[in-house]
Amino acid sequence: MLPPFIIDQIRRREEVDHFRRDQQPRLELPMPMDAYRPLPGGEPSSGDGVEPGLERGVIIVELGG
Repeated sequence: MLPPFIIDQIRRREEVDHFRRDQQPRLELPMPMDAYRPLPGGEPSSGDGVEPGLERGVIIVELGG
């Protein structure tokens, strides 16, 4: 069994970590309902799963400070 002071230190660290996670900002992106529409036929027709002529885009998000 661990000594009581070590158990207390572990508990304090867990509380600090929990507090930091709750304080971090969050970003929720609104997604249109048609963004989750299934492909016609249920299965992708090509090997990469992309329909010909379907517009695609790339979003780059830089994390960190």
